[in-house]
Amino acid sequence: MDKALNYVALARKGGLIELGEEPANAITRTGKGYLVAVASDASDHTWRRAKSFVAGTEQQAIRIPYTKEEFGFVVGRTSLAIAAFTDVAMALAFLKALPGSEKYTREAEILEAKHQKLRQRQKEAKAHQRNVRTGKKK
Repeated sequence: MDKALNYVALARKGGLIELGEEPANAITRTGKGYLVAVASDASDHTWRRAKSFVAGTEQQAIRIPYTKEEFGFVVGRTSLAIAAFTDVAMALAFLKALPGSEKYTREAEILEAKHQKLRQRQKEAKAHQRNVRTGKKK
């Protein structure tokens, strides 16, 4: 199996991906999606819907080089046309593992920036917790 598809299976097991059109729409509307992936043989209507889900946001939508059957197989379905990653690190790993990932450089740069920002916030929160426990003030 392809490395990128392994990330899809891992994301599903970890609860880091929403599968199907309605769940993907719901998660992107709340702003908690990072990457919407659409199968290569999904209808043009599905592709337009995916692009409308992320329109006006910093979320990304891409067509992936897998069929609905290949995409669905890794998550235990007969087919899957659309999915939305809810974890930036997993979305970035998936994007970088895609065959022909150089096509997605703009999307990868945006996700990388979000990932760095998230890591910085986590680092600051950890430092804050440490300061609270030790009683230090800035």
